[in-house]
Amino acid sequence: MAERAALEELVKLQGERVRGLKQQKASAELIEEEVAKLLKLKAQLGPDESKQKFVLKTPKGTRDYSPRQMAVREKVFDVIIRCFKRHGAEVIDTPVFELKETLTGKYGEDSKLIYDLKDQGGELLSLRYDLTVPFARYLAMNKLNNIKRYHIAKVYRRDNPAMTRGRYREFYQCDFDIAGNFDPMIPDAECLKIMCEILSSLQIGDFLVKVNDRRILDGMFAICGVPDSKFRTICSSVDKLDKVSWEEVKNEMVGEKGLAPEVADRIGDYVQQHGGVSLVEQLLQDPKLSQNKQALEGLRDLKLLFEYLTLFGIDDKISFDLSLARGLDYYTGVIYEAVLLQSPAQAGEEPLGVGSVAAGGRYDGLVGMFDPKGRKVPCVGLSIGVERIFSIVEQRLEALEEKVRTTETQVLVASAQKKLLEERLKLVSELWDAGIKAELLYRKNPKLLNQLQYCEEAGIPLVAIIGEQELKDGVIKLRSVTSREEVDIRREDLVEEIKRRTGQPLCIC
Repeated sequence: MAERAALEELVKLQGERVRGLKQQKASAELIEEEVAKLLKLKAQLGPDESKQKFVLKTPKGTRDYSPRQMAVREKVFDVIIRCFKRHGAEVIDTPVFELKETLTGKYGEDSKLIYDLKDQGGELLSLRYDLTVPFARYLAMNKLNNIKRYHIAKVYRRDNPAMTRGRYREFYQCDFDIAGNFDPMIPDAECLKIMCEILSSLQIGDFLVKVNDRRILDGMFAICGVPDSKFRTICSSVDKLDKVSWEEVKNEMVGEKGLAPEVADRIGDYVQQHGGVSLVEQLLQDPKLSQNKQALEGLRDLKLLFEYLTLFGIDDKISFDLSLARGLDYYTGVIYEAVLLQSPAQAGEEPLGVGSVAAGGRYDGLVGMFDPKGRKVPCVGLSIGVERIFSIVEQRLEALEEKVRTTETQVLVASAQKKLLEERLKLVSELWDAGIKAELLYRKNPKLLNQLQYCEEAGIPLVAIIGEQELKDGVIKLRSVTSREEVDIRREDLVEEIKRRTGQPLCIC
C-alpha cells in the first residue's frame, strides 16, 4: 500500500510538471520527454483494483418498483386481500427458504428451476418455489387438520424471464387454500368463485377459467396406452398445449419421450376437446373412459362442481378443457387455470400476451408426504398471478396517462408569511396525533405558491394555511386544491372538517 501511495504521488507531481510546461509553452521535445515519463509511471502504477467499475443493475429476472408502481401494486393487493378476508381466510407466513429435501420431488420437471443455496456447512437449503409446498409442511409440522388461509409472499424460480409478459425469477404469489375433510366439491367451487370475484374486481378484461381433473387425465392416459411410468412426463407435455400446437406436443411425446405414435394420436382425440357440463355428460357415456374408475370419479365430481358453479352464478366463466394438465406433481383432483380471453388493447396499447393470470387445484396427498405417520389432509387452493396482472394494469395506466397518487396525504400545513415555522410544526403535530395524514415543506420560510404547487403535483386535496391574522382570530384557512375555495375553520374544528372532507371516519372505535 505504501509503495502504491508513493507511486501515486509521483504520478501526481509528474502530471503537474507536464501541465506546467504546456502553460509555459516549453519546447515540444521537452514536453514529449516528460509525457513519456508520466506514462511510464502510470504503467508502473497499474489499475487500482479497489476502484474497479461495476455495472449498476438488478439481477436477471428481477426489478425495482418505483413509488408509482408500488401504489398500483398496493391497490391490486388490497382487492385480493379484501376478497380473501370476505371468504373467512386467516393469514400465515413461512420462511423464504426451506430445507432442500422439503422441496425436492414435488414439482416434476420444474424441479430444475429451484434455487439451491450454497452449502455453508450447515443445513442444505433452497429458496421456496411456491407457497403451496411450504403450506403443506406447515400443516404437517403443526398437526393441523383444517384451516382456511391466505399467504402473500415472494417466491423464486430459475426460469428464463420474460419481463414484458410478467414472468420473473423473483415474484409475488397470492395464495388461498382450504385444508380439511369436507363434502366433495364445495371448497373447490368456492375457490373458483374467489378466482372469478378477484379477476372481475380488477377489471383487467374478459377471462375464462379452464377446469379439468387429474383423475380424468390419468384415466385417459391409461385407456390410451400410456405406460404408468410416463404419466407425469406426458402430463407435462400436454400442459404445453396452451402455448404450442398439438403437432409440436405430439412430436415431443413421440420424439423426446418415446411414446408410440398411435398412443399419442389417441391422446390427441381427447385433449383437443373442451366445453361445459354437456361435455362432462358426454364423456360419462364414453365407452372406454367411463370404464376407468379414476376417470369416472373425476367426471362425477366435475358434474357436481358445475352444479355448484351454477348456483354461484359463475358457470358462464368456466370451461371444461381436457388439455389442461398443470405440470406440478402434487395435484390429485380438480385443477383450474384462468386465462384472459384476449389481450387488453385499448387506445394506445400494444397487445399484451400475459397467459395465465390465476391457477390452482386439489392436492390431497401433499401433507401426507411430510407427516411421519402419513396422515393425509385434503387441500384445495388457488394462486393469483399478480405479476402478470401488474403488467396489464401498469401498461393501461401508461397508455391512458392516468395520474397515480403515490402518497395518502390528506392535508399540507402551509404558511402565508415568514417566521411561522414553529406554528406549522405545532399544527402538523396536532393533526398527526389526531390520525390525520399531513405534511409540511422542510423550509423555514417557504413561499405560499411553492407550497400550493407541491399539493397539485402530489395530489394532496387540502391545504391548512396559517397566517398572522388567522393566529389572532384562532382560525385556520382551509383551502381546497382543486376548487381553490378557501374557508376559515376554528382551530378546534379543523380535524373533524378534514375528516369530513376526505371521507375518513370521525372516530376509531
